[in-house]
Amino acid sequence: MVRQDKSLLTEILAPEERAIESVVARFQRVASAVTRVARTLSGREELRVVLGAASRVSKHEVVIDPGLFQAAYGRRAPVTPEETALASALHEVVHLVSSDFDQRRPLPLHWLPDHRPPDGDAPEGDAPEGGLPENSLSCGEEELTLLEALDQAGGPPAEMLFFAIEDARQELQGMAAYPGARSVLEDLYRAALPGALAKSGPLARFAVMCFMSVGGYLTSSSLRRRLDARSGAAWRDSEGILEAAAAADDPWEVAGLAMELLTVARFHGLVSGGMEDANSNRQIREQAEKEAMSAGLDRVRLFSPIVSDAERYNEIRRSLQKAPGSTGEPGKMEEASGEGTDQLLRISQAPVVYLPTGQSGKLSVGRAPEAFRRFAVPGRAALLRTAGEWKVDQRHVSGELYPLFAANQRRGLQSGFDAGDFSPHAALLLGAGLYERMYERRSISTRRSYAVSVLVDGSASMLQPRRLAAPGDRRPWGLAAAMLGAWTLAAMCNELRVDFEVALFNRGFAARVDDTEWSYTRRRTATIGELRQTRGAAADRLTSTVNHYLLSGFGEPWRRSDDILAGLFWTAAEAGDAGMEARRTPREAPPVSMFEKAANVDEFNVIYAAGRLAAHGAQVRVMVVLADGMTRGSMEALVRSVEEVEGRGASVLGIGVGDDTVVSAYRRHQVVTRPDELAQSMVAGVGMALRRGLAMYGLDTWWGRAGRQAADLSTGRTGTHAERRIA
Repeated sequence: MVRQDKSLLTEILAPEERAIESVVARFQRVASAVTRVARTLSGREELRVVLGAASRVSKHEVVIDPGLFQAAYGRRAPVTPEETALASALHEVVHLVSSDFDQRRPLPLHWLPDHRPPDGDAPEGDAPEGGLPENSLSCGEEELTLLEALDQAGGPPAEMLFFAIEDARQELQGMAAYPGARSVLEDLYRAALPGALAKSGPLARFAVMCFMSVGGYLTSSSLRRRLDARSGAAWRDSEGILEAAAAADDPWEVAGLAMELLTVARFHGLVSGGMEDANSNRQIREQAEKEAMSAGLDRVRLFSPIVSDAERYNEIRRSLQKAPGSTGEPGKMEEASGEGTDQLLRISQAPVVYLPTGQSGKLSVGRAPEAFRRFAVPGRAALLRTAGEWKVDQRHVSGELYPLFAANQRRGLQSGFDAGDFSPHAALLLGAGLYERMYERRSISTRRSYAVSVLVDGSASMLQPRRLAAPGDRRPWGLAAAMLGAWTLAAMCNELRVDFEVALFNRGFAARVDDTEWSYTRRRTATIGELRQTRGAAADRLTSTVNHYLLSGFGEPWRRSDDILAGLFWTAAEAGDAGMEARRTPREAPPVSMFEKAANVDEFNVIYAAGRLAAHGAQVRVMVVLADGMTRGSMEALVRSVEEVEGRGASVLGIGVGDDTVVSAYRRHQVVTRPDELAQSMVAGVGMALRRGLAMYGLDTWWGRAGRQAADLSTGRTGTHAERRIA
């Protein structure tokens, strides 16, 4: 049985599940519920709850720092990750919506030490309940904010006592309708209480017990057993004050009760009187008392900046005005949100890929940047010129493969009279619904479908100069040849009506579909800078993601991706000119800086692409992977991944660009050392895989089957062995 002070989260969650991106993903699953709570508390139906680099609140939006959720996952309590995500999010929203201490009033006279006796009894003439304070009970006519008044009347100790009971009051009243979430907070606080009391002095224990009392997290009898003589005596004298704080509905009333608690603490020697001390000595002592109470409280309660102290409260309330371009209106806040937080949200929403080895990881999936279309015109010219130079004849290849598909496409029955059904009983069969079932039986048994998926290594190493056939001739042909092969295959599949998909994979800062060189480089710089400040050593992991860029998806028109493939080819074949163009017109040019690292994790891309290939539903599936080096993940994981994909019926061909590591990873492989070999190997490999797929389903080439049928007719047989097996 799990002990109450044992952390279930550290037991059941792997380290990667406690990482910030996983925590944000859990928040995203409860975000709609948290938003409804925020709207209920504020009475504003247009209010939104979003994540940001720092917590803040405006008329239209509540922004929560995701680091607060991660801190909650480090608490010791028997709670689940989902419970912690919901409870900590509701906790922060309640405090952000409920905390407004900016109303200005005159300083109440009864807050001053000389106007309240040491035993805590109210002086004669106090304002009635709910009516504090009246101007007749004010010290002068100057109006102050609540925190300014507390500072003048009681200094830092009064401020900290106020935040302790106000924090608990907001949780008690704001989360009263959500007992499940409150029970999670109760588990967190109770589990942390013994350790906090053991490490705290009498003053900090008193502040902690005030928090627990007002929040209703412990019974009075349980509280008494946990306190020492000094703090216990002070707490017993404060029970009535704490009950009034729990029922209060005005922060100024709570502040007045905090001043009463300060008087009780002074009476029991927990806080020094010290008014006769030198001003500098008094400030040092009061600051030390505040820090002692703050340390004890933070060991128990969930940290929320807006109710931790006056400095953080003022920082949050003023952050909206400090943020450039922010007015608090919907849409404007999004401009001020940090790029680092946007990156966290993107990673949290990325799909998780599970490998056969049991490992898993995030894969950033998106469309290739549309700006590569800008290079389409020179790219097409370069494609035709290079195809002739490297002797890649698309028409010749298509003509060779055409017989593999034509017969099967012709055998696919279409409908009624188009199939030659001129029977006089056709109308009767159609009316009875029998013809449709006959059509389904024939079409299912004969029709075959094909799908080809091409994965191209898009790391920076593919742009490195490589030796060509002539001695001393070195050019960056790796990615160019890969894109030419992909373009040739895509055009061939389009001509033969075979579904195809082309994707580029790399590792680095992920580009967006609408990125240009200007937006990409500036967003990357801003994201890295912000995450280094807020996430420290985790910044590199969060900004260097495993990326999967879809250039052309299954079922999409060929012309949609033709320009992008051509632009990518020109970027790869003329890297120097592409870089110069990007520097000259960065706001229009595509993000050529996205090819930044040679640290791919091939196995995640293979598994993800295989899943899309399987979901397509084709019976003959072919995958071609082009890479120029070893995976930076695990070679064992890559081998197991390829084996699993082939075990599900797909044919996987690995082509190594000047590197023979594909021999170890792929059962079907080929190593090329010249650009003309690469494109031709891709096309030839797909052709062999398609023939293999046809034979697997008993569909040989149409000319072979026709020859056997003629021989069978001459011998009196009624069908080929393959046809009998299909039947």
